[in-house]
Amino acid sequence: MLTALVLICALGATPNLADCDRDNATHVMPVPDSFASPVTCFLHGQAYVAGTSIGRTLAPGDRVKVVCVKRQVVLPQRTG
Repeated sequence: MLTALVLICALGATPNLADCDRDNATHVMPVPDSFASPVTCFLHGQAYVAGTSIGRTLAPGDRVKVVCVKRQVVLPQRTG
């Protein structure tokens, strides 16, 4: 299963959106759902950020990047 990770990066810090990652993003938002398909994951990630206060108040220099990762990478499962 996949989850979407929404990254908000400042254009001044990462002019190339490909360089935007968890370490240099101004906001990192894991979407609280799981998806079987990368396409579904990406589309829900876009919709999720659009419905947040952060998504509605993006500055002109902010860029949004949605990455889909295996769920345990973002939210590790507890053992024992």
